[in-house]
Amino acid sequence: MEHSNKVLLFGILPGSFHSENEFNSTDDLDFRHHNYKEMRQVSLSRRAQCPNITRIYNIGKSSNGLKMYAMEISDNPGEHETGEPEFRYTAGLHGNEVLGRELLLLLMQFLCREYKVENPRVRRLVDGVRIHLVPSLNPDAYELAFEMVTCRPLTSERKNNFPDLNSILWGAEDRGWVPRIVPNHHIPIPENFFNVETRAIISWMERNPFVLGANLQGGEKLVAYPFDMQRPQLSVSTPDDAMFRWLAMSYAHSHLTMTETYRGSCHGDDVTEHASLSGMNDFSYLHTNCFELSIFLGCDKFPHESELPLEWENNREALLSFIEQVNRGIKGVVKDVEGNPLPNATVSVEGIQHDIRTAAGGDYWRLLNPGEYKVTAKADNYTPQTRLCLVGYEAGATPCGFTLAKSNWRTNLTNRKKPQKKNWMSHPVKSLKVG
Repeated sequence: MEHSNKVLLFGILPGSFHSENEFNSTDDLDFRHHNYKEMRQVSLSRRAQCPNITRIYNIGKSSNGLKMYAMEISDNPGEHETGEPEFRYTAGLHGNEVLGRELLLLLMQFLCREYKVENPRVRRLVDGVRIHLVPSLNPDAYELAFEMVTCRPLTSERKNNFPDLNSILWGAEDRGWVPRIVPNHHIPIPENFFNVETRAIISWMERNPFVLGANLQGGEKLVAYPFDMQRPQLSVSTPDDAMFRWLAMSYAHSHLTMTETYRGSCHGDDVTEHASLSGMNDFSYLHTNCFELSIFLGCDKFPHESELPLEWENNREALLSFIEQVNRGIKGVVKDVEGNPLPNATVSVEGIQHDIRTAAGGDYWRLLNPGEYKVTAKADNYTPQTRLCLVGYEAGATPCGFTLAKSNWRTNLTNRKKPQKKNWMSHPVKSLKVG
């Protein structure tokens, strides 16, 4: 195994992506490629089979007017439950990388079926996590790739229907739409986006308090995590590098072949250039609470249908195990002394320069490795509170709630005689370069 500044790289078994690798899966699922209409039909079928735990919605439309469908799987679909984390899997960022799309359609079928037969592990997942699955972020480009049935790269015009979110972020800096030096979390978003797909996915990110997610891609066999893009002001790693490494390893070691002895990547020895393909990771980390990774499933972007059962077996445990990581660290509710939730409060961990914010119900989740942490919650017009929170090795996030009292600072300030030629409301704002 080799670790670079940008990615975790894992070996590929020789011949593991040949079309003659047929395999009969023990799961009785729909192992075939699905175009747009067939993908929608698979979702509708799962909705009919498991109406109590599924919901279909769309996060927006593509440039050609195709809806970007999402499947929610939860014991209370359609609602965010206070204290329950939200997770997302997305795929199809590039239209000709189709394995992730098919794996998410298979995951829909698997979770529905296993929930109905009362599989205890699947029951815990569905009852304890609000899961969102988006098989195709770029449906226009997939339709073209499906018609061609080829692994050749799509044209620039098609591929750029959903451009790299990092490129948008850095371009906004260059144009002066957002400041170049910003805090290491919750950076401002420019209003001028380049296409409808980008606007839709960012709006979706903002509407839902995601904690953890992954984008399934192809063309390599590795797990990428922030920071992916080479940018002068970015350091080698994020403040949460140890947590990201754990998350990456949790998928790779649960995959049946990803951690085999290193024998070379899909594009030779130099893999650093490929790290720049997974731009959602940095964007998600810097703008939202969500920790996102990109999982590259293999060299063959458009595997033959006969290989789908084997690919499902290789990834099934990893897909489930990665969802379970959403319950690592701490969680809680930030409220006032009267018990009212405080949305958009800031939760910070001493020694980690990356804050998160509470959801509408005042609840939060902070992914952390085992250890002791000094955690502070603060909100406008309230006195901050600091607690010592212990994260153990057992399953489940550690409860760590906060109750904030109203601050008397503004009242006292108003009663004071205002000095001349000095603004007491003006304080220097300390900012960090990204990273």
